[in-house]
Amino acid sequence: MPPKTRFAVVALFIFLCWKGHSQTLSSVILDSTTQEPIPYVTVQLNKRGMITNEEGRFSFRLNEKVNESDSLFISCIGYESIGKPINEFTENIIYLKSKAIELNPVIVTNKNYSPKEILELVEENIEKNYHQGLSKKRVFLRQTFQNNIIQTDYTLRKSTIPALNKQFLDSVISTVPKSSTFYTEILGDLYGGSDGDEQKLDLIKASELYDKSKELDYDALEARFNEIVKKNIKTDSYFKIKSGLFGTKLDSLELSVTEVDSTDSEALQKALEKEKKNKEERKKFFASYQRKTLGNLYENIPVFEDSDYNVLFRPGRYHLALENFTYIGNDAVYVISFSPKGSQEYKGRLYVNSDDFALLRMDFENVDPLRKFKLLGVSLNEYLAKGEVIFSKGKDGLYHLRYYNILKGNRVGFKRPVKIIEKNKNVKGRRRQNELSLKVDAAFGSRNRYEMVVFDYDQINTGAFEAFKEHNNVLPTYLPNYDPEFWKGYDIIAPNQAIQEFKSQVEIEE
Repeated sequence: MPPKTRFAVVALFIFLCWKGHSQTLSSVILDSTTQEPIPYVTVQLNKRGMITNEEGRFSFRLNEKVNESDSLFISCIGYESIGKPINEFTENIIYLKSKAIELNPVIVTNKNYSPKEILELVEENIEKNYHQGLSKKRVFLRQTFQNNIIQTDYTLRKSTIPALNKQFLDSVISTVPKSSTFYTEILGDLYGGSDGDEQKLDLIKASELYDKSKELDYDALEARFNEIVKKNIKTDSYFKIKSGLFGTKLDSLELSVTEVDSTDSEALQKALEKEKKNKEERKKFFASYQRKTLGNLYENIPVFEDSDYNVLFRPGRYHLALENFTYIGNDAVYVISFSPKGSQEYKGRLYVNSDDFALLRMDFENVDPLRKFKLLGVSLNEYLAKGEVIFSKGKDGLYHLRYYNILKGNRVGFKRPVKIIEKNKNVKGRRRQNELSLKVDAAFGSRNRYEMVVFDYDQINTGAFEAFKEHNNVLPTYLPNYDPEFWKGYDIIAPNQAIQEFKSQVEIEE
């Protein structure tokens, strides 16, 4: 199917439903010549910004303050901008035309700047162009986790418990999913500045999209182990797990299953209280994890000096080249490529406004593994980190982070002997009771993507930051299939085709 036809079929129609609060403007943006989707296009309406996803799609929520005559502005690097009233967008697809490069007077005047001098001017103007203090930001974060098992070989050396045999271990391994995809989406207000550890998060809504049939059935596995434990292990024993690198102790009683008699009101009440406490702990953990993820992303944008992408502050450590001139909207832009001279980790391109020397966009990709080691059979290879960072002007006239996208790839290996030893200090003369000894050769891979969109940005002072108290009471809603209604009424980055078509295997079978 030709690209034009394909995207015409899958494109979400532009539609305006002027009823209540359900108005939505959705479309796909294509290159008028190649018919290919244009990713990361800036779409603005009444000083509110949106970014198209990697498939060129966007969805804009229209509130009661939006009129049909309000103008929608669309701009992207290297393309002619579009700006016209909403009611004039009547096509299913929006096409952008490439913009011819014509050197305007500003670039002609500055044409003698070297790439290094341009970056020095960017650094010199950072405080003027970007707010670097405390702020409140409405953020949407989509996390995609793709995991796969590369290898699960083992050799059973010894087992003194007949039930823990090769057949049992093979059956356990066969239940472990070989690959899985997991999506988490959150919307909230992030309070803080450039320090990733000094952040506060007000969660509004969250979802998890994954196939439960591809999860390891921990309950069934635990039941099988518990049955073996009850028949073969003394209740006052403990386990020692050894791999030559570490040793840990596990009380066998922790493996037992405690059933609550529904007629025992006191025991039932304790069980309910425990469940409630566990739920509250899950809420705290979820909020804490999301806060740290957002903080780590935000503190690492290239206009902050401690960022991993330090090319603005250490230009002498990179090979720089002025590749081209282009436009973002009506702004003339320098296109500068960078690659490391020595131990720096990233290469990429910088797009710098020729008028105010603001960094508008950075594309980056690692040149070598970010972390790689192999020691005593344990290996780690962080082999991939690539993405984009995009800035745009806010209502305060300063540039702010609009979009941050990074794809990370990791491979972990484990090739070591493992021993699980039952010990019992109450058995005279023979503390060691049973033993399971294995030689494990396993490898696991993951590709994780983080997309953060910033919709609203307000400067705040220290008093406002300290006055805000987190009261996160949100756990993600589980979705077995993509549900277009879940985020209705909220601004998010449009889901890609894979998310829209996601269906759990269990649902299909039913």
